[in-house]
Amino acid sequence: MLELSTIWAGIIAFAVLTYVILDGFDLGIGILFPFAKTDKDRDVMMNSVTPVWDGNETWLVMGGGGLFAVFPLAYSVVMPAIYIPIIIMLLALVFRGVAFEYRWRTVRGRWLWDVAFHGGSTLAAFGQGITLGALVQGIPIEDRVYAGAQWDWLTPFSVLSGVALVIGYALLGATWLNMKTTGGIQHQMRSYARPLMLMTLGLIGLVSLLTPFQDPIYLIRWFSWPGVVFSVCVPAVVALIAWMLHRGLKTQRDYQPFFCAIALFVVCFIGIGISFYPYMLPPSLTIAEAAAPDSSLAFALVGAVILLPVILAYTAYTYWVFRGKIDPEESYH
Repeated sequence: MLELSTIWAGIIAFAVLTYVILDGFDLGIGILFPFAKTDKDRDVMMNSVTPVWDGNETWLVMGGGGLFAVFPLAYSVVMPAIYIPIIIMLLALVFRGVAFEYRWRTVRGRWLWDVAFHGGSTLAAFGQGITLGALVQGIPIEDRVYAGAQWDWLTPFSVLSGVALVIGYALLGATWLNMKTTGGIQHQMRSYARPLMLMTLGLIGLVSLLTPFQDPIYLIRWFSWPGVVFSVCVPAVVALIAWMLHRGLKTQRDYQPFFCAIALFVVCFIGIGISFYPYMLPPSLTIAEAAAPDSSLAFALVGAVILLPVILAYTAYTYWVFRGKIDPEESYH
């Protein structure tokens, strides 16, 4: 029978993965924003996510809030280690959100909000990637508190992870726009998706090669049974997904490239999960050690069981209502 701490770890992992997928493509749109050929194209790009972008960020709140509520020890250790990239990410999201609302309310100053939207999206993605890289490379812990320095998070590996996530989000954004738009903007984003796919695959390969050397526990996990099965299968799975993505772009399909890009993120996320389990913070803090008392976990789980299906249903309904192509002549503002 699964322990409550393991169930909660799965819930938080699901919330984080959902956030990465859903907010990833609208951050990707912001990353690609300056490359649009006309102001009208930028309007269409933004309109493609206007009905859903607020809801997408719900999952970030759920992941962060859930970590604080049910894994307080992990939260208290992680935050001092990555205060700076987290603050950068949150401030970037604030600038991005303000730009999202205000660029429609001015003509003379629209260029400024365009810069804020692009900069906020790019910095937010980069901050998330650096945070991931810092967690993967390990956080020193002594007597259940963070024992590192203020800038330990800033390493070549964490910067590489940040760049990889920016490029990956741009791929999600390009394939989303391929699915949601028509005409010149669709052709432009479809042409961008091919090189972005190749760069994403290259960065996935490089980060994957370097990850086992961040800590001996990763080497053991990836090259001993049963983890070695995943290690052998992953390259083939990634190659298949990449071929399907390429094929979808070549045959000018709308949906296939986007869902293949999502599949790449899912496979990578599963790999991170296999590397970490049963640790919350490898190699020092397990999921069970980081968790709150079982009574607190059980109490919180009741709320999660009720609210999670509601959030999922609302999210699915929103995407269903606003399905299909964007009309360039319409606006949700």
